Amino acid sequence: MKVNIFCLPFAGGSRYSYQGYEKYASPQVSIIPVDLPGRGSRFADPLLGDIYDMANDVFQQLQDRLHEPYALYGHSMGALLCYLLTKRILQEGLPAPLHLFLTGRAAPSVVKQDAVIHTLPKAAFFEALAKLGGCPEELLRNEDLKDFFEPIIRSDLGALHTYEHEETAPFDIPVTVITGLQENIGFEDALAWQKESTVLITVRKFTGDHFFIYDHEREIVQLMAGLLTGARKKQHTAVYA
Repeated sequence: MKVNIFCLPFAGGSRYSYQGYEKYASPQVSIIPVDLPGRGSRFADPLLGDIYDMANDVFQQLQDRLHEPYALYGHSMGALLCYLLTKRILQEGLPAPLHLFLTGRAAPSVVKQDAVIHTLPKAAFFEALAKLGGCPEELLRNEDLKDFFEPIIRSDLGALHTYEHEETAPFDIPVTVITGLQENIGFEDALAWQKESTVLITVRKFTGDHFFIYDHEREIVQLMAGLLTGARKKQHTAVYA
C-alpha cells in the first residue's frame, strides 16, 4: 500500500505550490497537497487569520483519511501547521503520521523578534518580503500577481505573528528538518525541533534561499519516499541520522 504524503502550504501558498512535487510521486508514495480557505481550489472561501483555525481546517479535511499509512510535509508556515495538526491528531486518538517532513522553518519553541511586516503599505510590504527571501521572484515582478496574493500573504503572516508556543510532551514520531543554506535559519534553531520528538531527528541543509524547495523538488520527494519505505520495513521504530 502506498504512503500518502499530505503537503501543507507556506504563507500565500496553495495546492498548486506543490505541482512540481506531484510529478515525482512514485509507486511507494502519493503526493497530496492540501488547500486552505481563500486560495487554490477554495478561493471563494473566507481566509482564516488564526493559525489554530487553519490547523483545525486541515484536520477536518483529513481526519477520515488517516487510517491509511501517511506522512505530513510542510514548508515554512506549513511546517508549523504540521506540528499543530499532529498535536490535534494525537489528541483525537487517531493514527499518528509515520514521519514529519519540515522545511524552511525554525522549531516552534524558537522565539524571535521578527519584524511586523503584514501591516506595512503595499510597496514596503513586498520590499520586506523580498529582503526576507520569502517571496518567489515571479510574484515580485508581476503587479497582477501582487494584487492577487497580497491579502492571502498578509493574512497568513498575521496568523503566524500571533502564534504563541505552548510546550507539550514530545511526539514519538521521526522528524526530518531541511533548511536552505542562504535562508535566515541557524542550525541550532532547526535542531530545536528535537524538543518536539522523542526520536532522534535529522537536520539537513540544501543550497538556496527560503524557496530552496523549488530547486530540489526531486531530491526532497525521493528523500521522503526513501525514509518512508524504510520506516515501514522497520515497523516505524527506526532512528534516522
